[in-house]
Amino acid sequence: MIRLLVGLGNPGPEYQATRHNAGFWFIDEVARTLRVNLAPERGYFGLAARAGLAEGPVWLLEPMTFMNLAGKSVAALARFFKIEPNEILVAHDELDLMPGQVKMKLGGSHAGHNGLRDIEAQLGSADFWRLRLGIGHPGVKAEVVNYVLRKPLAEHREAIDKSIAQSVGALPLMFEGDMERALMKVHAKPPRPRPPKPDPDTPKEPT
Repeated sequence: MIRLLVGLGNPGPEYQATRHNAGFWFIDEVARTLRVNLAPERGYFGLAARAGLAEGPVWLLEPMTFMNLAGKSVAALARFFKIEPNEILVAHDELDLMPGQVKMKLGGSHAGHNGLRDIEAQLGSADFWRLRLGIGHPGVKAEVVNYVLRKPLAEHREAIDKSIAQSVGALPLMFEGDMERALMKVHAKPPRPRPPKPDPDTPKEPT
């Protein structure tokens, strides 16, 4: 089961609404869903909350270390509570997915994401779960830094929020340890709208 949910972002009001903080947006929604409040925890270098569930305690964490030192926060909490890497889910912004797209996987490359890179280094393992929240790509590599530190367009933020809501819907399965079904729920595409039924009173065109 997932015992630690981590969202990646940068602290401070100037970063709150920027694309790089999509991981924080996820944790904020999880906290609302589980009805817990994040509070500063100096020992874990971040904002944390504990949710007492039937399956056992689950921790929520938003590192306040800035992105490139996020591993310091994650490792401190995980080691204290003896949480294994495969019991950790890290939510983060993903340039290679369009806004509204979301992918979840276990392990893999950090692909240049500084937050993931530091978590891997501090845990000594890449075998943690990642929730990749699509934010889109500016199209030019040189623009990436400016892009992730800007606010998304309103329609893009709405799409990201929908992908977060869909992911939060899979939490009960993650807490039960049913990761296969959780993956299916996270990756499920919304059903296509059905075509309208023909009105029987509509006159047919002559053949």
